[in-house]
Amino acid sequence: MRQLAIRAESWPLHAPFRIARGIKTQAETIIVEIREGDKMGRAECVPYGRYGESIETTTAAIEALAPSIEAGLSRDDLQTALLPGAARNAIDCALWDLSAKQGGYTIYEKLGMISPSDLCTAFTLSLDSPGRMATAARAAKAKTLLKIKLGGEDGIASDIDRLRAIRAVLPKHRLIADANEAWSFESLAHHIDDLRALNLELIEQPLKAGHAPCLHELNYPFCADESVHEAADIQSLDPGYQWINIKLDKAGGLTEALTMVTEGRAARKKIMVGCIVASSLAMAPACVLGQLADIIDLDGPLLLAEDFTPSLCITGDRIAPVSASLWG
Repeated sequence: MRQLAIRAESWPLHAPFRIARGIKTQAETIIVEIREGDKMGRAECVPYGRYGESIETTTAAIEALAPSIEAGLSRDDLQTALLPGAARNAIDCALWDLSAKQGGYTIYEKLGMISPSDLCTAFTLSLDSPGRMATAARAAKAKTLLKIKLGGEDGIASDIDRLRAIRAVLPKHRLIADANEAWSFESLAHHIDDLRALNLELIEQPLKAGHAPCLHELNYPFCADESVHEAADIQSLDPGYQWINIKLDKAGGLTEALTMVTEGRAARKKIMVGCIVASSLAMAPACVLGQLADIIDLDGPLLLAEDFTPSLCITGDRIAPVSASLWG
């Protein structure tokens, strides 16, 4: 007989983290543990208000499924028992961890990843004034790939000023811009040549999710984030999205995320594996998925003042393969 345990955690951040939708000073997460005999699987999820989730609603969704989980619910059955989201993610990844520990194998072995490699993660700069973002960029110059949060209330022209200020101090760095749905197509089209001149790797989610297909007109490397949650969303995306950002809390776990990689490749999309700010426990299954990605953005633990123990081994912006003592 399995036993389910659920607890909320709060992880203070090194500094306030601001995006277009607001600011946070701590990461609020839920940890799920599923014990069976002397083996225990665990995972962490992040309820996200953008999708109508909270600590309370996510906890309630997990608790409602507790009898089925404790009776032996499988990962396959879970996919139809809950919709994609944070609750399903925590249960799914805890079941993956439990299965690996019961089977005496690592998650890499289970997925046929015989020689997992270190991964280079993007490092995120919080939305701020151009001058402060340039200062933050200079301080992060040892990082290989920077992700720049944009979408200020002052509009896209000011966002381009932010990018130019960063380019002035880091002229050759790889940069990703993330507008978090803040721009309009008209303003984006008007400034597309300015953006091209900044030599960005890609721009994440420039327009609101659900917008009419239009980005293909601009022929630029755009990445869908809020517009794509699960594999079924990929075929209906604006064809202008050349990339998809897979996050376990959107997809509802590693099981669906693996399907998204397969479907994304079939649709000729490049793959980013991203995160919502959380501890190493939340990042661990995403790091496994990251072995299949073109870019990863899994810097959540680097933004925290304290981390889950045991934690990922991160040196600079390089993440070592996940230790089975942490997850999987």
